[in-house]
Amino acid sequence: MNYSELNNQIPKPDAAARARAQAHWDSIAKPLNSLGLLEDAVVTLAGLAGSPNVRLDRRGVLVLCADNGVVREGISQSPSDITLLVAENLTKKQTSVCRMAKVADADVIPVDMGMIKKLSNPLLLDRHIADGTQNIAEGPAMTLQQAEKAIEAGIGLVKDCREQGYDILATGEMGIGNTTTSSAVAAVLLHRPVEEVTGRGAGLSDDALRRKIDVIEKAIHVNRPDPDDALDILMKLGGFDIAGMTGIFIGGALYRVPIIIDGIISAVSALIAARLCPAAKAAMLASHVSEEPAAKMLLDTLDLRPMITAGMRLGEGTGAVTLLPLLDMALAVYHGSSSFSDIGMDAYKPHQ
Repeated sequence: MNYSELNNQIPKPDAAARARAQAHWDSIAKPLNSLGLLEDAVVTLAGLAGSPNVRLDRRGVLVLCADNGVVREGISQSPSDITLLVAENLTKKQTSVCRMAKVADADVIPVDMGMIKKLSNPLLLDRHIADGTQNIAEGPAMTLQQAEKAIEAGIGLVKDCREQGYDILATGEMGIGNTTTSSAVAAVLLHRPVEEVTGRGAGLSDDALRRKIDVIEKAIHVNRPDPDDALDILMKLGGFDIAGMTGIFIGGALYRVPIIIDGIISAVSALIAARLCPAAKAAMLASHVSEEPAAKMLLDTLDLRPMITAGMRLGEGTGAVTLLPLLDMALAVYHGSSSFSDIGMDAYKPHQ
């Protein structure tokens, strides 16, 4: 896959639509820019939609499910079987993100990107690359062909969702061991010590956290990824969920669908996408800053500001979904408020 050519295919945001959206915000009878990042988000949405008439009538949450071979190193409290269990519960609409998505009027779309045990269920999209990745403590997580197939699958998911009428997509994941893979990728992408970027995941003890750090350091030593080659880092240290989400972020920019970043695993994927195709950043919205240590570093590197600081670290896309009601409230103001002229008041002027 030629990422330079792919990047050149990404349309630029519509500058005129952005300007008209900003002008509309400035005409509303309230202090200028007083909704802060929410106003910025609506302007971003307008640029992607090519119109200041921003609507989010249909929204989805893509939850990518995949297993990770590094679990064999004892870095998680739970066995890989839990990935299948949660995937099944996603199809039954019984997980945390399902409950939250119902409140946010979003469809949860679970996807098998590479679970060890397959689930035959029409509500679980089949984009299966392999029966989990290899153990990164012993060698590369996947082949180059598998990495690119997963990225292509992610791009294809966005294309399908766009054709089905989705206006915005949140990213989520489910896969035991994926805070280990994402921390490994983050350490190399950010040029930071493993200890600085590695957190407790689902709640590891001090001893288990030390083991997790040791395993990541071993994986980096064994694989020696090129820190200037995001695809090499992904292939050697990542997971099929990370690769698939990388494609989702690229696909969002290609098909003008805004993509909401969730926590560390999603943010790692967003940074890989931005390294492969810098224009992909145009479709990214940061939702929250996860409790995982690398989360803020990744968003800072992307130059994105999260709108929510709630100490969340659940995964599944729960943080990303939390942004949707905030966007709804912003759009309620944007579409329904009186203008300065409506109430006979002189418009505020920006300070010089």
